[in-house]
Amino acid sequence: MLDHNQLPLADVNKSLWFPEQASSFAEGVDWVYDTILYISLVFFVGIVIALVWFAIKYHKKKGEPAESQTSHHTPLELLWSIGPSFLLVYMFVVGAISYLDMRTPPEGSYEIGVEAYKWGWTMDYGGGTYHPELHLLLDEPTKLSMRSSDVIHSLFIPAFRAKKDIVPGRYNYMWFKPTVASEKVSDDELASAKKETGTDAWDYDKYQFTPDGYRFFDLYCAEYCGKSHSEMQTVVVVHETQEELDAWIKEKASRPDDVAPDAWGKTLYNQRGCASCHSIDGSKRVGPSFKDLAGSTHALADGSSVTVDPNYIRESILEPKAKVVAGYNPVMPSYKGQLSDDDIDSIIAYLKTLAE
Repeated sequence: MLDHNQLPLADVNKSLWFPEQASSFAEGVDWVYDTILYISLVFFVGIVIALVWFAIKYHKKKGEPAESQTSHHTPLELLWSIGPSFLLVYMFVVGAISYLDMRTPPEGSYEIGVEAYKWGWTMDYGGGTYHPELHLLLDEPTKLSMRSSDVIHSLFIPAFRAKKDIVPGRYNYMWFKPTVASEKVSDDELASAKKETGTDAWDYDKYQFTPDGYRFFDLYCAEYCGKSHSEMQTVVVVHETQEELDAWIKEKASRPDDVAPDAWGKTLYNQRGCASCHSIDGSKRVGPSFKDLAGSTHALADGSSVTVDPNYIRESILEPKAKVVAGYNPVMPSYKGQLSDDDIDSIIAYLKTLAE
């Protein structure tokens, strides 16, 4: 593996052009970028200076005949042809080494499943724990097993310098090793934010930390995937200890005992990507609004109609393409195996509160 710490442009956790370096790949990617940039800059400046100098030196006044020059300078021509060729080969080699490093995950890497869909993310931590946030362990090689349920997406974590396309119908893989842990905000700052937020969805951009109080790194979709592509983003949290990560996963695995079903249903609405397609204020998005949905009657695409009762809601979560509401495309992914019966009951309870 290429050791970029021994290279002249390497500077740990610093880059003139990019965000903080937060993975084992970041420094190497920045070094390759800077190397190609500065080599190109040297040639650009040299060529421009030569161009200006030649334009001045060989400038002829109007009517003055131009000088004819047919001789060659073979050594000079070989120098400016072969020299840059070696530089191009060098740039290819250092880039290829970094690329191959990023393509080969170590044996025994911690594995997380990733599902991309229009327009959200679901991370599978195993044991029935699914969440839109990506939570990792500091200095632990992590492999993402990624798939798309609809169109081509691309997972991009700028601070990790990690990006990979996600193609429907196949698995794609990427790996990295986080090197910077997420800080936790103070209890007072977290309590103040939760009080200000109230019952509204959590605003990551506003607070710059998660509802659990962790500072985060941004994760985006970097492949245009439709009208809400710019909203297809989530966050990455890096835990310092295995115990801390395990505690977070356990907490998100099921509804806490002190949380009412309808409140948990609202949490799932925000966490599982429902909000990206279904509004709660009556406005039309990719799917029908959840406002006043429970108990109402809707026309279906096949010409029939259906009453939105608990059975229909459950069926729509598990088999979303079975009975599609007229005027909407069948693009919702199935949540079969991703939501427990209690989760589904909680979502139903939450939808009922929106119809009261």
